Amino acid sequence: MRDGSNDPDHTGSRPGIFPFSAVVGSDDLALALVLTAVSPEVGGVLVRGEKGTAKSTMVRGLAAVLPRQAVVSGCRFGCAPGDGAGCPDGPHDVGAEAGTRAARLVELPIGATEDRVVGSLDLERALGRGETAYQPGLLAAANRGILYVDEVNLLHDHLVDLLLDAAAMGRNTVERDGVSVSHAARIVLVGTMNPEEGELRPQLLDRFGLTVEVAAPREPALRAEVVRRRLAFDASPGAFVARFEDDQQALRGRIADARSRVGAVTLTDEVLTKIATVCAAFEVDGLRADIVTARAAVAHAAWSGRTTVTVADVRAAARLALPHRRRRNPFDSPGLDEDLLDQLLGDDAPGPEPEPDPGPGDGGEPEPGDHDDALDGEAQPSTSSERAHAGDREPDRQPEPQRSELEPGHGESSDGGEREVPTASAVSAADEPYRPQLLRAKGIGQGDPGRRSAALTSTGRRVGSTSATTGPVHLPATIRAAAARGEAGPSARLRVLPRDLRRSVLQGRESNLVLLCVDASGSMAARRRMEAVKSAVLSLLLDAYQRRDKVGLVTFRGSGAELTLPPTGSVDIAARRLRDLPHGGRTPLAEGLGTAYDTLRVERLRDPNRRALLVVVTDGRATSGTDALGRAARVATQLRHEGVESVVLDCESGRFRMGLAARLAEHLGAEHLPVGELAAAAIVGAARATVDGRPTTGSAA
Repeated sequence: MRDGSNDPDHTGSRPGIFPFSAVVGSDDLALALVLTAVSPEVGGVLVRGEKGTAKSTMVRGLAAVLPRQAVVSGCRFGCAPGDGAGCPDGPHDVGAEAGTRAARLVELPIGATEDRVVGSLDLERALGRGETAYQPGLLAAANRGILYVDEVNLLHDHLVDLLLDAAAMGRNTVERDGVSVSHAARIVLVGTMNPEEGELRPQLLDRFGLTVEVAAPREPALRAEVVRRRLAFDASPGAFVARFEDDQQALRGRIADARSRVGAVTLTDEVLTKIATVCAAFEVDGLRADIVTARAAVAHAAWSGRTTVTVADVRAAARLALPHRRRRNPFDSPGLDEDLLDQLLGDDAPGPEPEPDPGPGDGGEPEPGDHDDALDGEAQPSTSSERAHAGDREPDRQPEPQRSELEPGHGESSDGGEREVPTASAVSAADEPYRPQLLRAKGIGQGDPGRRSAALTSTGRRVGSTSATTGPVHLPATIRAAAARGEAGPSARLRVLPRDLRRSVLQGRESNLVLLCVDASGSMAARRRMEAVKSAVLSLLLDAYQRRDKVGLVTFRGSGAELTLPPTGSVDIAARRLRDLPHGGRTPLAEGLGTAYDTLRVERLRDPNRRALLVVVTDGRATSGTDALGRAARVATQLRHEGVESVVLDCESGRFRMGLAARLAEHLGAEHLPVGELAAAAIVGAARATVDGRPTTGSAA
């Protein structure tokens, strides 16, 4: 555990930590962290940004500028004097001895075990004295402090569930291994993440009160100043920290003053109505956004030295509280339309009160929240919301195909069915992607950690014990094994021998290889149908990206198939190639399945533990070569015999349907799913059937 309380007498900045006030070019992030420090009820901060943008540096530096806390002496849970109700170390008397400690910042490693997070049986006391005692975990250490998770988007799902419970209830309850305890866990959750490595679960995302999008500054002078300060800190940390100590003290005093003032700030009904208007206009889900925005606006007013919340405070709060709550689909970038925000808020009639003197500085260093000031005479970088807003612009669409190729009715026969376009080649844009339901491989695997299918992993939920020689100790099973030997009498002390040791069997989630095999032939050439197909495949790509899967893309059209994207951990190239994918020509279904078979065989040799899921996107037609349908059926049967788990997304449309995709699913032993139901509830049953090992056949309609 790393926290900000290693030295109980510490009042200033530690030499090993880069000073918070010395970071330049991250004004929005500094403001968000300060507002959370002023009012912990705001709910924490999620920091999104590319690598190397001082995300972790600023968060770790925050603890040094937070005021000290009053605590009950000897309480392992950091209770405040007079606030020990329900504490396992309590009850604390009103006159209990009290002391102070530095503000806590506890880091939660993404590889932490469940026992380390929530606490567990005290092993030393259990084995040495035969006592059942609770050993507090990281949630106890972070009580009344900050729990920091670097790369929070890579956190295992079982740990995410624990954080959700603690954040929602403000308490941690442990019922395991003979331990029954509940203690306060009022934590401020701060997480950093690189969106390139996957997104957060929506439930955890919503638990962060504020969010900030950070990026490296583009101005050469500002970049040079960042490098200059970093080099100076690395060369002489002590001297660099001392140089900014006056700024640190001024910032610490201003935070303490804002904390004392926040309870006296007035939030008028008129301003509260404006907050509700803004949240409704941006179509955020639920009412948590309104509550967080109101709390952040009050904190901003206190930080600015005001006693009444103004429109300026609401604007600052909305820019930080709403972006991650207004996302309507998985491909939307966080951000707000600030022009719309200004229209909704209008002018602030009373006029803002003057800002207080921030105190002494070192050469005009910026204070958090001073967004409009210049830094040492240089232009400030654009705000994170402005950068994020640029991502809201609709991406350039591919040019519409020529009407001669895709005129309504061109790809359909007079009876409402489809007829193939043998030579035409066109490009269709994709519909908006969506969040598809989860498809999983059946059974229990042993692949690399991820977020898709069940697997035995090095971290996860404990599901049993084993006599293996490696892994975390399963204490109850070890004690039972020692007691089962029956060598000790009723009054003798239990002896645990090496042969009694039992290791925990942990079940988590693994990543898979998702291989998409997409029909791009003329039978799929109707423009609207191809747009829906691309949207479905893009949605599956996004889902695989977020679950840290490897992704491959096979396309087939004309007379052959192509491995458009060899299996990779990055889906950006796959998405771009799919958007530009032309379609038309005959349907070499057998060749597409054969290319998929060869790809999966090679990948199985490279990584035997990574299980594969083949997703075939087709209407089932096969028109290239002799006996096209028969050859496709034989390759599909071979895939089934090789144990390849598959799903067929049926793209057939029209009034009269041939059911060829359903027949292909029978040969593959795969789940058959109409592409229009990929996001519907029907796929939930499909996923359960796949997990239970009971694949169904036939139409899912």
